[in-house]
Amino acid sequence: MIYKVDDKELNASVFIPFVNQVWPGDYDMEKTQAALSKTINITVYDDNKLIGCLRILSDGYYFGTITELLVLPEYQKQGIGSKLLQLAKDSTPTMLYFGAQPGLEAFYEKNGCAKSLQSYIIEK
Repeated sequence: MIYKVDDKELNASVFIPFVNQVWPGDYDMEKTQAALSKTINITVYDDNKLIGCLRILSDGYYFGTITELLVLPEYQKQGIGSKLLQLAKDSTPTMLYFGAQPGLEAFYEKNGCAKSLQSYIIEK
């Protein structure tokens, strides 16, 4: 497996089929590409196949947030998500804030993440 920090080669044509295996949706190619260009993308590939991705949105000084941490279902529980979290911690200049999907809190706590602020959303 090959991990890439700040993977500038990641593009929407690779990312969308990957995301659809974890979070099925109707994703727009142009909007996805624009989103990818605004984040630090930490990826992992198995034989040139994208199997995991953690995206960070940061101002580089005050604030950073993990927008998502995704690993293909057949690769989960193999330490890939933990490695992506460690690379995120090692590669960003700020603290990282993020929300966790219900039921995944133990994964983050096992990886040294501390509970912090309650999160909220404003839906569009």
